[in-house]
Amino acid sequence: MIIQSLDPRVNRSKIDREKEFQPLEQLDQFETYEVFHQKKRGTQHQHVGIVHAPNHELAMMFAKEQYSRRGQCVNLWVVKTSDVYVTDYDDADIFETTPEKKHRDPESYKVMDRIQAYKERQNA
Repeated sequence: MIIQSLDPRVNRSKIDREKEFQPLEQLDQFETYEVFHQKKRGTQHQHVGIVHAPNHELAMMFAKEQYSRRGQCVNLWVVKTSDVYVTDYDDADIFETTPEKKHRDPESYKVMDRIQAYKERQNA
């Protein structure tokens, strides 16, 4: 039986509810970790790069050596790349908004046209 959902991404995936998933085979190389750093307290963490390491402890050490020695840094995050979830480009429909919200788009305001019309009325 295929899983049905309100989320269009789940429906497009056509996931079989009764299928058993096999675990991935062991990698013959180091895992990839995404590195984020915080320049000073209260600011957002920013993605600065990746490191390859056999475990998260060494990934943290490699990240510290690679990304915090060059500049001031108060905090590091290290996340397995496999744990980062992204949307597919096919899922663009989940970001669409209703077309009636033109007031939120600055391009819908024609200020220069109104100013020009006002000047023409003043000169007439």
